[in-house]
Amino acid sequence: MHAQLRLAIMSLLMRDQEADFTFIQNQANATAGNLSVQVNKLKDAGYIEVIKQFKVYYPQTICKITPSGKEAFENYVRALQIYLYPIR
Repeated sequence: MHAQLRLAIMSLLMRDQEADFTFIQNQANATAGNLSVQVNKLKDAGYIEVIKQFKVYYPQTICKITPSGKEAFENYVRALQIYLYPIR
C-alpha cells in the first residue's frame, strides 16, 4: 500500500467506498496503464473488489473497498502515526 498511487486509490475509496476507474484516474492524475496495474495489485491483496459492467453500451470498471482493505488502510495510517509521532 506504500506506493503513491496505491495509497491514493485507497484514500479515495476510504472516503467514497467505491468509485469508477475514470474518476480515480482523474483524481490521482494517473495513466490508465499504471492505474490498472495498481488496481490489480490491490485486488490481488484483497483490499478492493473490481466490478466490470456496462453503462449505456460502454464498459465501466468500479473499484470498491473491502472490509480487509479498510482494516489494512487503518493499520497503515496507525503505523505512520507511530513512526511520525513516537511516544517518548
